[in-house]
Amino acid sequence: MFQVDLNCDLGESFGRFKLGEQEEILKYVTSANIACGFHSGDPSVMRETVKLAISHSVKIGAHPGLPDLNGFGRREMAITPQEGYDMVVYQMGALQGFLATFNEKMQHVKPHGALYNMAAKDPKLAEAIAQAVYDVSPSLILFGLSGSALTKAGERLGLRTAHEVFADRTYQADGSLTSRKQKDALITDQEQSAAQVVKMVKEGKVISQQKTAVSLRADTVCLHGDGEHALLFAKYLNGTLEKNNITISAISNWEGASYGKC
Repeated sequence: MFQVDLNCDLGESFGRFKLGEQEEILKYVTSANIACGFHSGDPSVMRETVKLAISHSVKIGAHPGLPDLNGFGRREMAITPQEGYDMVVYQMGALQGFLATFNEKMQHVKPHGALYNMAAKDPKLAEAIAQAVYDVSPSLILFGLSGSALTKAGERLGLRTAHEVFADRTYQADGSLTSRKQKDALITDQEQSAAQVVKMVKEGKVISQQKTAVSLRADTVCLHGDGEHALLFAKYLNGTLEKNNITISAISNWEGASYGKC
């Protein structure tokens, strides 16, 4: 038997918004990464998203990003490691405040967009982000790109670290995600996406755009909540994993710190 966590980026909107699809997606995932206001989201959206996640027994994590609302946090910025540390601590604090009002604990932290990709390659930034998570609470789980500088930094600090893979993104031969600037960065066919996830979980491999088999560890799978067909794909992927005898469970529910096989 195999097991995996399904996480989704949520709360990435503003003001009074329709909660219908977001609430439906929560039926099919086990962890929610909630935007903390820098790249998207606002106080009201954060509160409502926290409330919805709790009502569906979905574990909650902070999704801190770069302060770039216009670019949705997907444009790189020249920041120092100290600035990265401060941004992450600040945004974690915002979400932690709402969690406290519901007497709920934070499960994990997962950087968003450009901050995530920068930390995957920059060891100093990765160390700063991992240290920020550790300093707020060493019991938190750090989500990072599988095999990246961020997961390595978390492991060196002694953080419980989840290696993340992506259902709807293509990979390069070095294990990095294909840049969104390239036309082949996204996988839009749900069968292809689901098959890629099953292979990553069961075999620890993904086929890169260069047609090479790249080794990786798949503890948690990202579903993008802002995708055009996010709800339909969440339902399809959940069902496909179950059909392939892969248990879907939030990482904090896993025994010990072991990942992958049940």
